[in-house]
Amino acid sequence: MSISTSRGFPHPARLGTLAGGILLAASLTLTACTGSQPPPSPSETSSDNTTGSSTPPSATTTQGSSASPGGIAELVENLAPSVVTIFTEGGLGSGVVYSADGLILTNEHVVRGNTAVEVGFADGQRVKGTVKATDVVTDLALVQADRKGLPKPTYQNTLPRVGEGAVVLGSPLGFENTATAGIISGLHRSIPGSASNSLSLVDLIQTDAPISPGNSGGAVINMRGEIIGISEAYIPPSAGAVSLGFAIPAATAVQVAEELLADGTAEHAYLGLTPGELTQQIADQLGIAANTGVVVLAVDEEGPAGRAGIRPGDVLESMEGVALNAPEKLLAELRNRNPGDTVSFKVKRGDQSLDLKADLVDRPTQ
Repeated sequence: MSISTSRGFPHPARLGTLAGGILLAASLTLTACTGSQPPPSPSETSSDNTTGSSTPPSATTTQGSSASPGGIAELVENLAPSVVTIFTEGGLGSGVVYSADGLILTNEHVVRGNTAVEVGFADGQRVKGTVKATDVVTDLALVQADRKGLPKPTYQNTLPRVGEGAVVLGSPLGFENTATAGIISGLHRSIPGSASNSLSLVDLIQTDAPISPGNSGGAVINMRGEIIGISEAYIPPSAGAVSLGFAIPAATAVQVAEELLADGTAEHAYLGLTPGELTQQIADQLGIAANTGVVVLAVDEEGPAGRAGIRPGDVLESMEGVALNAPEKLLAELRNRNPGDTVSFKVKRGDQSLDLKADLVDRPTQ
């Protein structure tokens, strides 16, 4: 993924070629929810912009939800001290308190390229922060802020239900301590066309609570005030979308955060191939009858796929019995596997149907 706090994600998915230059293009354009130009505020005219009023700024709430307005207002008031703004040289994003001693959970793309940041709190105070660890695969990062005694929210370890209320807290476009509300619109979402740019836009929570640049790394909460997701990306109106936002499930965020705390890295199952979308043109060129599956564009010969006998031009029809209808589906299935697992594939190669097994390994560090 090429998400940038200054440019914003993303560009349309990069184009790939196979056997003579058939183009694979993404059908959607997404935008990462990081901002680059904070709006002017009275505090910016002060000679000391590291601290502000001791009274937390009031949060704004938009759009309806299943809770009463009073209920949402109370939720926002209670959670506001646990949601922060992260300022970098290239822009800003949001974050959520992970531990009382100043550890902040955010997106990797919010802090990418930075080792030192500034962390702003709801009471107006700003402190120095140090990027402690990052994980590009899940787009998560930990920042250590120079502040103790922070209120740690409850992170939900199960997925929400479609239709239940959701509130997004963060700093969209630099408007700190902003709340927007809606519902959970879908689960296990993978963004079509994202696989060529990113490994992170799979198995996400979808919400219609408005998410904007600057919300990246902020909190998505339920009507009990629990963290159910970390804001990740949205599809902008310019792509024809209406309130399509996406978040990393809280359970995933906690799992990765604990791994990062342990040794600075997170383990991910590695297959060792580059997946692509199977189009009718590609199927015709490969001489196969398959109309669904994932075409293999390239293979790491020394990786699990190469050792299993998978070749460029093969079409992966299923993994462990689960139909693969897009590259993002393959990435989502791999997300749920561990290094050391053995997985079976049904593979189409010309007029042959093959059953191959691959022994997954830990993703190599680069």
